[in-house]
Amino acid sequence: MLALATVGFAVNFWAWALLSPLGPRFQDRLDLTSFQQSLLVAVPVVVGSLGRIPVGALTDRFGGRAMFPIVSAATVVPVLHLGLAGHSSLAALLVGGFFLGIGGTAFAVGVPFVNAWFPPERRGLAIGVFGAGMGGTAISALTTVKLVDAHSMSTPFLITAAVLAVYAVTAALLLRDAPGRTTPTEPLARRLAATARLGITWQASALYTVAFGGYVAFSVYLPTYLKTGYGLTQADAANRMAGFVLVAVAMRPVGGWLSDRLGPVRVLAGALAVVVAGAVAQSFTPALAPMGTIAFLAMAGALGAGSGATFALVALLTPADRIGSVTGVVGAAGGLGGFVPPLVMGSMYGEYGTYAAGLALLAIVAAAALVYTLIRVRAAAEGGGGKRPTDRRGERRIAGTTT
Repeated sequence: MLALATVGFAVNFWAWALLSPLGPRFQDRLDLTSFQQSLLVAVPVVVGSLGRIPVGALTDRFGGRAMFPIVSAATVVPVLHLGLAGHSSLAALLVGGFFLGIGGTAFAVGVPFVNAWFPPERRGLAIGVFGAGMGGTAISALTTVKLVDAHSMSTPFLITAAVLAVYAVTAALLLRDAPGRTTPTEPLARRLAATARLGITWQASALYTVAFGGYVAFSVYLPTYLKTGYGLTQADAANRMAGFVLVAVAMRPVGGWLSDRLGPVRVLAGALAVVVAGAVAQSFTPALAPMGTIAFLAMAGALGAGSGATFALVALLTPADRIGSVTGVVGAAGGLGGFVPPLVMGSMYGEYGTYAAGLALLAIVAAAALVYTLIRVRAAAEGGGGKRPTDRRGERRIAGTTT
């Protein structure tokens, strides 16, 4: 079930990220401004993010067995639109990108689905493994431009639509919800209101805005940044973005695994400190080899580990029947965190001709999140912000984690 959910997450994220590698090409073909290009790649992010709130709540009610096939099948429609007719104008691209956001809601389906299959002391690693499905963006980065160059603009969209359709059918046939899964009976609006009253909802949202939001922002804007700031070719920039994504993907389960052993608060604090250092270093626009590459890869690893640690915190401190709803809100916050930076970076570059201010702003935001983690989040964990499991010997409880 974990493997099937992870594949579903990866396939939907592959679709969700199709427009990003082609951003520079659409800019040249349609004569877009920097802001218009940033808006084009950011629209699927914001729609996919906000859509996670109702989709997470619906997953609590109906389970991942129903929601995974529905989300995957629904994403086929905008992918086909973009491939067949929706890439000829900015308006058509924005419409397709809007509905392409459906693919981004798959995250809010998978977290409660996976969470229900594992005991508390293993959820950090399990959800981290599932979170590695965000590597679907790497598939898009590595293949989209090459397929367009070798065949046509329609090719990557048609292939992705076919894969989504196959997965939707496979999920409908093979997925099973965990035995004994807690199913809420309250109306959707009441459950969302109760979710909003949980402290962990807003603590995790703040942290995920920085961790996953930073990852999403780089994954959609890094090709443009490298092409504009360092003069790389589109293909080279896309390949380097794929490397960034792969490092982040690899570190996400590591972050969950470390959280099971050291506690998510410690892992989050360490990850955010690395992001601060990397953003400060890159704000000076150093040479890409080696300093720029080191800074970006360090931030990639930290953002991946921080994302895994955030949901280890959610899994430990959230009541079982609220996991989907909390995941939806937290996932929305993370996605929205990825929506704003590309717009800011594009606007600042258009105004000042440099990305330094945007990276300095990232360093400031990450530093504020680090302070928040060490003060507020740690206090909430130590004060029993939610149900915390005992360790496997049942002898004692450690704040925010198990041993």
